[in-house]
Amino acid sequence: MAFGTYAKGARTERELISIFSDAGYSVIRAAGSGVNSLSPDLLAFKRTKQYAFECKAWESGSLSIEKSRFERLRTWEDNTGITTFIAWRVNRVGWRFVYLREFEEKEKNFTVTWTRAMEIDRKIEEII
Repeated sequence: MAFGTYAKGARTERELISIFSDAGYSVIRAAGSGVNSLSPDLLAFKRTKQYAFECKAWESGSLSIEKSRFERLRTWEDNTGITTFIAWRVNRVGWRFVYLREFEEKEKNFTVTWTRAMEIDRKIEEII
């Protein structure tokens, strides 16, 4: 992974940490976030609410996650019972949150288009 890409991803994760912390959540950033694929990037807890986020800052018309990574996220969600989202941030638009089940399986990956993410239109206000 290029350093610039890592820095952008880490910056995006810190932004989401700040948003949830300001809303009274306890937030954990996974060790090795952006490097390993053992768990989602962030965990957020507030009483009965529990969320896991795999954060993506991607300016493309679609977002794809390789099958092995996606399957690990799905297994993680099944094992923990914690609602897991892909948190997708696009400049000048903001965050959209997509459940794993809303991705479409392709030959080599799981994909969601920005058009589909906008149709779902799950914003941060609905999560918090």
